[in-house]
Amino acid sequence: MKRKRGVKDNRSYYCYIVECADGTFYTGWSVDVETRVKAHNAGRGARYTRARRPVKLVYSERQPSHAAALRREAAIKQWPRARKRQLVSAHRGE
Repeated sequence: MKRKRGVKDNRSYYCYIVECADGTFYTGWSVDVETRVKAHNAGRGARYTRARRPVKLVYSERQPSHAAALRREAAIKQWPRARKRQLVSAHRGE
């Protein structure tokens, strides 16, 4: 769906982390995290997760815009595994 310039986008955007069956993390963005996780588990998600199913959602956060979600995804993907683990643990309250 194309948007017109200057028109406010009322959708919610999310950055999320899933943990794969092999213990690795995959970070992505979506407007519907539940549906996206189901797609990953059905083999219709990212190529990375297709060989590492099933995945489980371990973290998600709402972002104010599409651009913000993409920036957050890119930032988290640069983090070492230990920092991602800290973020997930803090989110769970561990």
